[in-house]
Amino acid sequence: MVRGGLRVNSLRKLGELGIIRIMERSFGPSRRAVVGFGDDISGVRIANHQLAVLKTDMLVGSTDVPPGMTLRQAARKAVVANVSDLAAKGAKPYAGLVALGLPPTLTKRDVREIASGLSGGAKEYRFPLVGGDTNESRELVISIALFAMIDERKMILRSDARVGDILAVTGEFGSASAGLRALMDRRILPEKLPRPLSQAVYCPTAQLDLGLRIAATGAITSSIDSSDGLAWSLHEIAKMSNVGIRVEHVPVSAAARGFADSYGYNSLDLALYGGEEYHLIVTVNPRLFRAARKAASGKLRAIGIVTERSFGVRLSEGGRVSRIKMKGWEHFRR
Repeated sequence: MVRGGLRVNSLRKLGELGIIRIMERSFGPSRRAVVGFGDDISGVRIANHQLAVLKTDMLVGSTDVPPGMTLRQAARKAVVANVSDLAAKGAKPYAGLVALGLPPTLTKRDVREIASGLSGGAKEYRFPLVGGDTNESRELVISIALFAMIDERKMILRSDARVGDILAVTGEFGSASAGLRALMDRRILPEKLPRPLSQAVYCPTAQLDLGLRIAATGAITSSIDSSDGLAWSLHEIAKMSNVGIRVEHVPVSAAARGFADSYGYNSLDLALYGGEEYHLIVTVNPRLFRAARKAASGKLRAIGIVTERSFGVRLSEGGRVSRIKMKGWEHFRR
């Protein structure tokens, strides 16, 4: 049955979150799973308070590789996306597996480029890739699974933010969104993309060392990475922690502001509703914020506060209060 050009119960209507809910109901609960569906990673208790931390993420050519990105950069990006979620938990990767779906039209040189990106990314974040699988596919697929270990008592989830906590981030927002808009809307050719936008799109960085350092302070009450967008991530923390969030300042990058001014975009929308950035969004015990900021070498900036749930997720800036919509990147909802 079709309504308004959209097949009822199609994946476009269901969305990624709807698919995950179906899987979650089908798999059922596990007594050993301390962290299951709904967070960045999964955690399984293996002994006393020790958790095996498991993370997998997939890069697909048609949805995750923008114009101008090399195969090496795409393979490295697949590594970064996985490591970033571990960084948000304060967990260090110990080893990884990689599964490749490769179109038969690729060349030996292409495969070497993919291998170089994978090995380079793994060396960058100091873990070995120890095996995996390869198959033929219609488009490029790079799926990585990472393994880590952590003390259960030190695990940082999305669900433990408390009223009065300080909301903080590890970087500025909007550069990746601006770069992607420039490419997808054909505003700027890939080779002409300004360096800050090019770096954000083609060479993103996971904040692993910073995440490990601030986690070690014990100051972080909840954490998420920003790859699905700042606004979406704020709503995830609010929902999982049953709190509200008041954002008092959105740190928009100068590169995003410049692009927005030149091409008629809204720089605040680029920063809030973009994605493909790998900063950490955290809530911090206010008594320990100074220690966390020191551990982050000053790269942790306060942008708001955790409030009662009834407040919702709001932007209070320049004397105006507005609702931050729950928008961001979700597969099948394009």
